[in-house]
Amino acid sequence: MAKHHPDLVMCRKQPGVAIGRLCEKCDGKCIICDSLVNPHTMVTICEECNYGSHESRCIVCGNAGVTDAYYCRECVQQEKDRDGCPKIVNLGSTKTDLFYERKKFGFKKR
Repeated sequence: MAKHHPDLVMCRKQPGVAIGRLCEKCDGKCIICDSLVNPHTMVTICEECNYGSHESRCIVCGNAGVTDAYYCRECVQQEKDRDGCPKIVNLGSTKTDLFYERKKFGFKKR
């Protein structure tokens, strides 16, 4: 997800023992490169990203987590799994713009 959206910011703090989760929409994707092949190493996130209401939430979009998150084999070989906590901490400008456009025109969410 973060590869295709450069405005998304990852946490990048020291990961702890908490396991990252993915929702049904993001299930099977690598967190770093969005590939759907060769799940290899389980994702661990920092304790701040797994605290309170964020516990067992998708680390990409924030929906309810269903399955465990994995890095693909290529990202593990390139050591991208050691860059820190991969949780997305901001919404990105596209979702923020959509929110304010809906608010401006008075559209309700379905």
